[in-house]
Amino acid sequence: MDDKILNKGISVIITAAGSGTRMGTELPKQFLKLNNREIIHRTVGKFFHLSFVREIIIVVSEGEIERCSEILKEYSSKLKFAKGGDTREESTFNGLSQVSKTSEIVITHDGVRPFVKTDTIIGALKEVKENEAVVVCVPMKDTIKNAKAGYIAYTPNREELYNAQTPQIFYKDSLVKGYEKAFKENIKVTDDSSLMEVIGQKVKIYIGEYDNIKITTKEDLIIGEILAKMEDEN
Repeated sequence: MDDKILNKGISVIITAAGSGTRMGTELPKQFLKLNNREIIHRTVGKFFHLSFVREIIIVVSEGEIERCSEILKEYSSKLKFAKGGDTREESTFNGLSQVSKTSEIVITHDGVRPFVKTDTIIGALKEVKENEAVVVCVPMKDTIKNAKAGYIAYTPNREELYNAQTPQIFYKDSLVKGYEKAFKENIKVTDDSSLMEVIGQKVKIYIGEYDNIKITTKEDLIIGEILAKMEDEN
């Protein structure tokens, strides 16, 4: 890894404040197990073992901080906790407020995306040397339809479409600027890279892996169990 990047200080924000609503479970999805290991534990471990990661801020619902802390106790030397907000924007901004003043680069990642590869994290981070913002994506496989009132309006060019994943990597000042504008103008976004678009910042795409899935449904749990067993065997 380039010293120019490492010397800037790197912090990770992992958002894990979601509920089990879409999953249909009483236990929040980040605490469900894949091959006998909690999803959040798998996710945090991917970043904890990277020597260049200074700290990991876990954004979690206030009532789940104690549970999360117990699950992640072996990683405690790098952990901070931030309280989840009422919206996705509030939750991530709460995590951002916990980032050390000496960190210039922030990596954001979904707590329920446990299969990210080390090579993907490092590869995306290297792109920050020349770019202010980087998002891991994979090319769209399916044909997408834009619809209005239940009818197809048009078909976008699939070659120009990507599925956005995490990690997403930013200079901290740019991310703060994006959130401040979003709050001021009541702009809603579904991922952090959208904030860069809001402030006119170009975002570099880094091609990731299709198995870097986000666990949000029961079907994802089935696939995740298979991936977890394969990962643990290797």
